Amino acid sequence: MLTKEYRICMPLTVEEYKIGQLYMISKHSSEQSGGGEGVEVLRNEPNTHPQHGDGQVTEKRIYLSSKLPDWMRRFIPRMFYVTETAWNFYPYTITGQSCSFIPKFHIRIETKFENDNGESDNVFGDGPTPKGNVCFIDIVSDPYPEKHYRKSEDLSSWVSAKTGRGPLVASWRQSSQPIMCSYKRVHCSFEVYGFQTRTEEFIHKSIRDILLVGHRQAVAWLDEWHGMSLEDVRMYEKDLQEETNNKLKNTENNNKDAVPRPTFSRSISVTDECSLNKMGVRTAAIPNPAASSSSSTSSSSSSSKSSSCSSMGALSKGRLNSTPE
Repeated sequence: MLTKEYRICMPLTVEEYKIGQLYMISKHSSEQSGGGEGVEVLRNEPNTHPQHGDGQVTEKRIYLSSKLPDWMRRFIPRMFYVTETAWNFYPYTITGQSCSFIPKFHIRIETKFENDNGESDNVFGDGPTPKGNVCFIDIVSDPYPEKHYRKSEDLSSWVSAKTGRGPLVASWRQSSQPIMCSYKRVHCSFEVYGFQTRTEEFIHKSIRDILLVGHRQAVAWLDEWHGMSLEDVRMYEKDLQEETNNKLKNTENNNKDAVPRPTFSRSISVTDECSLNKMGVRTAAIPNPAASSSSSTSSSSSSSKSSSCSSMGALSKGRLNSTPE
């Protein structure tokens, strides 16, 4: 398991971001959905926790096959998705992500929002995160994914018409008011031998990019959501969730005649020549040292081989057509 704590500061208050977070997540999910990929909301309903009080629980499916690297796409289904469940007891949230196709994969994200500039070392109350695992994300100066860049969201030149905040300049984290920090402790586990380190590092890099884009957009869109009530943003959230779900359903209906790529939950190992030929694999001809044996022996062997080939071909066919677990 690889654990890191990300700290992302914004020129907002924690109370303001209660609205901004909901607005940003809804709009960002809608923008990223289409072409059969994106976010499908399965449920979004009130929830009460004995310790954290009243909140909201949301369950989503995140379809993201095309966003995976080539080396990972080789062994996953075409319609690959991650199931995300989030419990929002603002200003504390818990998010869990898992994948039924890869049972040894899971992500857990704990978030705490504070009105400070990211200098608190024990916001989760169970001991400080080791310094080497603490990562500050600067929404102004950190390298930004080119595909997400928009001039209107460049905070070095952005100014809020409603609040007068911006632009954000060098050392803004020490001088801006108001200021808050999103503390996110991310636990990532992919316990598959030979892939664990590489995959966990890739996932953390992806999460870091998502956090950078999302928090930056929340600030850049300030004039769109500032002044909304909780009821207003919940209605906006509901409307966009329906729109996003429809995008995915429409794409699925348009592609219903496409031939799906088969998926298997078992590995298949076939090494005999007969079965390989049945699967369309041609093997190289190798001289047989026993070719000089008598014709009667050859005939008998040929008959035996034909019978064996038929049996093995039937067995191979049975395995390949077996229902995945």
